[in-house]
Amino acid sequence: MKKYRISTERQGYYDITLQVKEAIKESGVQSGICVVFVPHTTAGVTINENADPDVINDMILGYNNAFPNNTNYKHYEGNTTAHLKSSTVGASLSIIIDDGEALFGMWQGIYFVEFDGPRNRQYYIKIISE
Repeated sequence: MKKYRISTERQGYYDITLQVKEAIKESGVQSGICVVFVPHTTAGVTINENADPDVINDMILGYNNAFPNNTNYKHYEGNTTAHLKSSTVGASLSIIIDDGEALFGMWQGIYFVEFDGPRNRQYYIKIISE
Protein backbone atom coordinates (compact mmCIF):
# COMPACT_ATOMS: atom_id res chain seq x y z
CA MET A 1 0.00 0.00 0.00
CA LYS A 2 1.23 3.50 -0.84
CA LYS A 3 0.36 6.75 0.90
CA TYR A 4 0.24 9.98 -1.10
CA ARG A 5 -0.01 13.59 0.05
CA ILE A 6 -1.79 16.39 -1.75
CA SER A 7 -2.23 20.09 -0.98
CA THR A 8 -5.61 21.43 -2.05
CA GLU A 9 -7.47 24.68 -2.52
CA ARG A 10 -10.90 25.51 -1.15
CA GLN A 11 -12.78 23.25 -3.56
CA GLY A 12 -11.64 21.43 -6.66
CA TYR A 13 -10.83 18.33 -8.63
CA TYR A 14 -7.22 17.12 -8.64
CA ASP A 15 -6.21 14.62 -11.31
CA ILE A 16 -4.41 11.66 -9.69
CA THR A 17 -4.63 9.32 -12.70
CA LEU A 18 -0.88 9.34 -13.28
CA GLN A 19 -0.12 8.37 -9.66
CA VAL A 20 -2.57 5.47 -9.88
CA LYS A 21 -1.11 4.24 -13.18
CA GLU A 22 2.43 4.48 -11.79
CA ALA A 23 1.46 2.56 -8.63
CA ILE A 24 -0.03 -0.21 -10.76
CA LYS A 25 3.06 -0.37 -12.98
CA GLU A 26 5.44 -0.42 -9.99
CA SER A 27 3.44 -3.22 -8.34
CA GLY A 28 4.06 -5.59 -11.25
CA VAL A 29 0.52 -6.94 -10.87
CA GLN A 30 -0.85 -8.14 -14.21
CA SER A 31 -4.40 -8.95 -13.12
CA GLY A 32 -6.18 -7.64 -10.06
CA ILE A 33 -7.77 -4.62 -8.45
CA CYS A 34 -6.46 -1.19 -7.53
CA VAL A 35 -8.23 0.46 -4.59
CA VAL A 36 -7.97 4.21 -4.02
CA PHE A 37 -9.08 5.38 -0.56
CA VAL A 38 -9.46 8.89 0.87
CA PRO A 39 -9.52 8.98 4.71
CA HIS A 40 -11.34 12.31 5.00
CA THR A 41 -14.97 13.27 5.59
CA THR A 42 -14.92 16.42 3.45
CA ALA A 43 -13.06 15.07 0.42
CA GLY A 44 -13.56 12.13 -1.91
CA VAL A 45 -12.38 10.28 -4.99
CA THR A 46 -14.16 9.74 -8.29
CA ILE A 47 -13.75 8.73 -11.93
CA ASN A 48 -14.92 11.22 -14.51
CA GLU A 49 -14.03 12.78 -17.86
CA ASN A 50 -10.49 14.11 -18.11
CA ALA A 51 -10.55 15.48 -21.66
CA ASP A 52 -12.55 18.70 -21.27
CA PRO A 53 -11.76 20.89 -18.22
CA ASP A 54 -15.24 22.42 -18.48
CA VAL A 55 -16.64 19.13 -17.15
CA ILE A 56 -14.81 19.69 -13.84
CA ASN A 57 -16.07 23.27 -13.62
CA ASP A 58 -19.60 22.04 -14.33
CA MET A 59 -19.27 19.32 -11.68
CA ILE A 60 -18.28 21.87 -9.04
CA LEU A 61 -21.13 24.17 -10.09
CA GLY A 62 -23.55 21.25 -9.98
CA TYR A 63 -22.47 20.21 -6.47
CA ASN A 64 -22.73 23.80 -5.26
CA ASN A 65 -26.25 24.04 -6.70
CA ALA A 66 -27.27 20.69 -5.22
CA PHE A 67 -25.78 21.49 -1.80
CA PRO A 68 -26.01 25.24 -1.18
CA ASN A 69 -24.83 26.73 2.09
CA ASN A 70 -27.68 26.72 4.58
CA THR A 71 -27.67 28.74 7.78
CA ASN A 72 -29.91 26.11 9.42
CA TYR A 73 -27.14 23.50 9.48
CA LYS A 74 -25.98 22.94 13.05
CA HIS A 75 -22.48 21.53 12.57
CA TYR A 76 -20.22 23.92 14.48
CA GLU A 77 -17.42 23.94 11.87
CA GLY A 78 -19.78 25.35 9.25
CA ASN A 79 -18.75 22.84 6.58
CA THR A 80 -21.86 20.67 6.40
CA THR A 81 -22.09 21.15 2.63
CA ALA A 82 -18.58 19.67 2.31
CA HIS A 83 -19.70 16.60 4.29
CA LEU A 84 -22.79 16.21 2.08
CA LYS A 85 -20.74 16.47 -1.12
CA SER A 86 -18.11 14.04 0.17
CA SER A 87 -20.73 11.45 1.11
CA THR A 88 -22.24 11.75 -2.36
CA VAL A 89 -18.90 11.31 -4.15
CA GLY A 90 -17.57 8.58 -1.85
CA ALA A 91 -14.29 7.81 -0.11
CA SER A 92 -13.02 4.96 -2.28
CA LEU A 93 -13.11 3.36 -5.68
CA SER A 94 -11.82 0.23 -7.39
CA ILE A 95 -10.13 -0.01 -10.76
CA ILE A 96 -9.70 -3.28 -12.63
CA ILE A 97 -6.11 -4.17 -13.56
CA ASP A 98 -5.83 -6.12 -16.79
CA ASP A 99 -2.58 -6.98 -18.55
CA GLY A 100 -0.67 -4.80 -16.07
CA GLU A 101 -2.69 -1.65 -16.73
CA ALA A 102 -5.70 0.16 -15.30
CA LEU A 103 -8.83 -0.55 -17.29
CA PHE A 104 -10.26 2.86 -18.21
CA GLY A 105 -12.74 4.16 -20.73
CA MET A 106 -11.35 6.51 -23.38
CA TRP A 107 -12.16 9.75 -21.53
CA GLN A 108 -11.86 8.60 -17.91
CA GLY A 109 -9.50 9.92 -15.27
CA ILE A 110 -9.31 9.63 -11.48
CA TYR A 111 -9.82 12.69 -9.32
CA PHE A 112 -9.19 13.52 -5.69
CA VAL A 113 -12.07 15.89 -4.92
CA GLU A 114 -11.67 18.60 -2.29
CA PHE A 115 -14.77 20.17 -0.79
CA ASP A 116 -13.31 21.93 2.27
CA GLY A 117 -9.80 23.22 1.60
CA PRO A 118 -7.31 24.53 1.57
CA ARG A 119 -5.95 21.45 3.30
CA ASN A 120 -3.01 19.10 3.34
CA ARG A 121 -4.62 15.78 2.52
CA GLN A 122 -3.65 12.20 1.91
CA TYR A 123 -4.95 9.25 -0.02
CA TYR A 124 -3.94 5.61 -0.30
CA ILE A 125 -3.50 3.25 -3.22
CA LYS A 126 -3.54 -0.50 -2.64
CA ILE A 127 -2.92 -3.02 -5.41
CA ILE A 128 -4.44 -6.47 -4.98
CA SER A 129 -3.31 -9.34 -7.19
CA GLU A 130 -5.85 -11.79 -8.53
